Amino acid sequence: MVLIKSHLGEINISKQFFSQLIGGTLTNCFGVADTNACSPKQSFLESLPIIKKKKFIDRGVAVKSFKGKLRVDLHITVMYGVNIASVVRSIQHKIAYVIQEETDIEVEAVNVFVDGIKS
Repeated sequence: MVLIKSHLGEINISKQFFSQLIGGTLTNCFGVADTNACSPKQSFLESLPIIKKKKFIDRGVAVKSFKGKLRVDLHITVMYGVNIASVVRSIQHKIAYVIQEETDIEVEAVNVFVDGIKS
């Protein structure tokens, strides 16, 4: 949970909301071929034959809150032939912008881990 306090009261926003918001934004970014599991729980769910066919929008997204700011970790596979550095910078800016616009919460860091290249 991310807690936002103001003079009007408190708002709790779940990490699930952020994961789905970021996952939806990430799938529309240029150069991203796929997302990869970023936690043991996601890896386990992907190994199950029933769930293997399903694609989860929050796969590859880890959100942590620290002193009212967010840290986002993304695990992706990029397409072959793209400039990886520019794709990563683009993703970092777009994710930070979307979170700031939707929730008005400051993003401390967006860490993008490129786990593979898809040809």
